[in-house]
Amino acid sequence: MKILLVEDDELLALSLKDFLESEDFQVDVAFSADEALDLTFDNRYDLYLFDINLSGESGLKVVEELKEAEDETPVMFITALTSLDTIAEAFDIGAIDYIKKPFHPQELIIRIKSKFFNNSENEVLKYKNLELDTKNMTIKVDGHSETIGEIQFKILKALLENRNEIVPKDTLLNIMNHPSDVALRVTINKLKTKFGLDIKNIRSKGYLVE
Repeated sequence: MKILLVEDDELLALSLKDFLESEDFQVDVAFSADEALDLTFDNRYDLYLFDINLSGESGLKVVEELKEAEDETPVMFITALTSLDTIAEAFDIGAIDYIKKPFHPQELIIRIKSKFFNNSENEVLKYKNLELDTKNMTIKVDGHSETIGEIQFKILKALLENRNEIVPKDTLLNIMNHPSDVALRVTINKLKTKFGLDIKNIRSKGYLVE
């Protein structure tokens, strides 16, 4: 899961980034509204975490601009503002949650997981004759269990979660313990051979499962 964290308190932003990455999330950080807009132009994210009190334009305004540009990425706000009017405005523009500072980082993890990972329908990814149980980290082909390494599992999971979309090469490299272009190609080829998957290499961009 790829997250854009927008927070102008650099110490807090980097601490949250470290904590989120320790939970296996991929995190980009923007310290201003302009940086956030630049990153959303060049990248696709699964979740935006926005502070409201940004230097310059407010987080609420940035999210409004993104919604007007038909960016439907889910948004959670993190802020010290606690007025009901602010909370109401956040939800009016489409926020899925709102967390008040100060908060324990684990609370943020719990909230994210409750929104994205507690739906049992999303725990099993299906593709042709293959079933990937993301909760128990098991794979079945035609109903029979198959053995697969942890890194191969995570890469396959990333590809199937983003089916019909290009998964950037860097995203897959970040999953690996010893990342390299050669190691990634070997892993992709193993998955193609083992499961007969049509994984396409989109030159200079990444990989795609249709």
